[in-house]
Amino acid sequence: MRILVINGPNINMLGIREPDIYGKGSYADLCSIIESYAAEKGVEVKLFQSNHEGSIVDEIQAAYGKFDGIVINPAAYTHTSVAILDALKAVALPAVEIHISDVSAREDFRQISYAGKACEKSFIGLGFAGYLRGIDYLIEKYGG
Repeated sequence: MRILVINGPNINMLGIREPDIYGKGSYADLCSIIESYAAEKGVEVKLFQSNHEGSIVDEIQAAYGKFDGIVINPAAYTHTSVAILDALKAVALPAVEIHISDVSAREDFRQISYAGKACEKSFIGLGFAGYLRGIDYLIEKYGG
């Protein structure tokens, strides 16, 4: 099984950006945890992070026919990007939405998730463990 893990804007700043909300772990820590977990599960993962909406759309489109599922944390684009929603719908790959913080307990504007409308499941407020739960979900539902 091949899973594409996409992270949106400012995720590269983990450990620096608002550690009281996002934790003290760095993006490199997150990548290492995901890669180790995927290897343990016998799953191939590709990690991608961008601060640019179009690059995320391009990566989703490039996943068509190459990946079995997508784990996505669109970050701030969660609440604004119809383009990412449309890309997820276009490729029609099983997708799960991840948020490190509990967006449901934060500002009102964070209650809207465009990308989530194209995702089968969301893991919210679980920190880095949310990514592992997303990987597990895809493995359990679609095989690995």
